[in-house]
Amino acid sequence: MRQNKSRDGKGDILLMTSLSKNLSCGIIVLLCSCWRLAYSAQAQPLSQKFQKAPANSTLPKLTEPWPEGTEPKPPLLPPAPEPISIPEPETPLPYSTAYTLGGGDRVQIDIFNMPEYSGENGQHQVQIDGTLNLPLVGNVLVEGKTLDEAKELIQEKYGEYLQISIVNLNLLAARPLKIAIAGEVQHPGSYTISPIVDGGEDVQGGTQLPTVTKALQVAGGVTTSADVRQIKIRRTQLNAPEQVISINLWELLKEGNLRQDIPLRDGDTLFVPSITEVNPVESAQLVNANFAGTNTQPLNIAVVGEVARPGPYILETGIDQSQLSATEENLDSTEADNNVSSAQNTKLHTVTKAIKMAGGITPSADIRQIRVRRLTRAGTEQIIKVDLWQLLQNGDLNQDLVLESGDTIYVPVADEVNLDELAEVTASSFSPGNLKINLIGEVVSPGLISMVPNSTLNQALLAAGGFNQGRAETEEVELIRLNPNGTVTRRQVQVDFSAEVNEETNPTLLNNDVILVGRSGRAALTDNVRGVLAPFSPINRILGVFLDIFD
Repeated sequence: MRQNKSRDGKGDILLMTSLSKNLSCGIIVLLCSCWRLAYSAQAQPLSQKFQKAPANSTLPKLTEPWPEGTEPKPPLLPPAPEPISIPEPETPLPYSTAYTLGGGDRVQIDIFNMPEYSGENGQHQVQIDGTLNLPLVGNVLVEGKTLDEAKELIQEKYGEYLQISIVNLNLLAARPLKIAIAGEVQHPGSYTISPIVDGGEDVQGGTQLPTVTKALQVAGGVTTSADVRQIKIRRTQLNAPEQVISINLWELLKEGNLRQDIPLRDGDTLFVPSITEVNPVESAQLVNANFAGTNTQPLNIAVVGEVARPGPYILETGIDQSQLSATEENLDSTEADNNVSSAQNTKLHTVTKAIKMAGGITPSADIRQIRVRRLTRAGTEQIIKVDLWQLLQNGDLNQDLVLESGDTIYVPVADEVNLDELAEVTASSFSPGNLKINLIGEVVSPGLISMVPNSTLNQALLAAGGFNQGRAETEEVELIRLNPNGTVTRRQVQVDFSAEVNEETNPTLLNNDVILVGRSGRAALTDNVRGVLAPFSPINRILGVFLDIFD
């Protein structure tokens, strides 16, 4: 009995404990519900307190107007935030160089334990619609797929007919690639270039597609106005939008970054833009690149301003045009290499060569401010500054700009001629080859003589045979010079054959200078007396003999 009572007591205790727990949980739930109701009443939106009145309700009206100057003003709203411009992401350089199949590719399929469908029997050509016509499975679309993707697809198709479907796919001959090249290249247009396929086991890895530089070489190379930092490749993709790839070949020239020389794909469009401002230093470096343009056609240029013979000129390239037999529509890689190697032997025509062909600069030329006007492929005009004084002083060959067909060279007039600099300019290679000096008066051989640049007054007198003894004024001569502004200066120069080069007694001559050697006083008197006594011939002869004795 006592055991039963103890058990009943323990049951009562357990029951009371469970009831208390349930009661506590109920109280907690009830408190949470009340708290939620109170919070929802406090969080009632402000718009509910100020709801719009019904249309038929009457609102109280103001009987008095607003006091002047205290009219209600609309609340000031914060200014709208400026739109955030998100730049378009540039397409990174593609890392994958896997070849994609297309119409014209020739492949070989080898199927495990199926010799009738393998080897020579498994050689097929991708049709023009991009499909392979295979036994058992029929047409399989492989256009735009890599060799691995096409292999998986063919293996899946044959899996429907074969218990063990193991397929191997190799590329035997790649199709020619049709590529368009436009912009700052010598010969823009459409080109067909064949890839090179090695005969090794790994045929896929041995397929060498034409790269950007190879395509530029085929198109004759880039011009000196090309912006090789901003080359664009537009590439069509299967079931995807067109891809635009940015190429910076300047990194290839300066750092040897071969990742910039990416392989091209069939249907790619290569565009070389025009540079906004030509840098002579970079232009000289670009000319030496293997993808730079070469002058395979005569250049039509113009030279105007302070040159001896201004006008248009045709500069020959000195290359046999028969060597360039390949056409734009039929040009393989071997022919392209031959054209590149032969074109490298062409002559590069520069500013100094063009000026020299135009007879050289005049003494009034400002060689620091020479301008070259050039029209780009886009139709814009470029003005390139050339400072030939830097070439003479520092040997800066970058100033001797390489010319393009259609260039116009303008040599301006100097505001002031520095005689000290003029002697150095006159001796330069782009000045006239010889000076034309005119000697008149009492010299042995008067007339126009030709002299080398930087010749002096004493040299010109000796070149004319010297003074005419007995008649010439040997103390001084008159130097007549045509100035750049059109005026003429005349000055007396004391003659001193022992003097070095100086402006007082032995000045440096300029082109078209005139040296006048006058008569001595006795020669002038004799000529005047003979002129007076000319009508009296016998007396004139006697007097002439008498004067000759004293002479």
